[in-house]
Amino acid sequence: MQCGQFITFEGIDGSGKSTQAKLAAEFSAHALGENRVLWTREPGDWKGGKHIRELLLHGDLLHCHAELYLFLADRCEHVRQVIEPALARGCLVLCERYCDSTLAYQSWGRNLSRAWIESLFSTSGFPTPNLTLWIDVPVEKAWERLTERGSADRIESEALTFLHSVQKGYAALSEEYPQRIVRIDGTRAPHLVFEDVRSLLKKTLKESFGIAL
Repeated sequence: MQCGQFITFEGIDGSGKSTQAKLAAEFSAHALGENRVLWTREPGDWKGGKHIRELLLHGDLLHCHAELYLFLADRCEHVRQVIEPALARGCLVLCERYCDSTLAYQSWGRNLSRAWIESLFSTSGFPTPNLTLWIDVPVEKAWERLTERGSADRIESEALTFLHSVQKGYAALSEEYPQRIVRIDGTRAPHLVFEDVRSLLKKTLKESFGIAL
């Protein structure tokens, strides 16, 4: 039974979502206590998950469904081993990437059936986030950041046309689920982006945990 709160951070690589998730975790831990906040990520942030993460980011995957199945297998264990237990303890769970990433990359990016993917989500019993923060930056800006840090992996190194398709997926999902997905302008300096993130965190902390900041 879920009694905590589940917030996900989404966006293409180079959007700055990891920076914002880190800042959110630090801010929330100060308010709730470190034992009430879980900061995690996909893929791979569970016992044994590093092997799947390595395959996804650096493996030579040839079958068009291999990537999707690996992401789903990773999420099944991540949810069961990490996310659900934390929610059951009443924690605030902050997760980098989740089901919206799979839809944006696999359906809009890879042209796999969205209905089929969502049916797999349903049968796997994945919990729905209470709030999703989409850190939105233009593809070219994100690519510039990735190039500067020199750390592009297999998925990040896709053609720009692919990433534009992924970005369209995020935009479509945010329009479809405006009550859950909040777009945040990620082109600004990190501390300015976090002002928006912090405002939403304060609302969650007050409404769900009774903490007014």
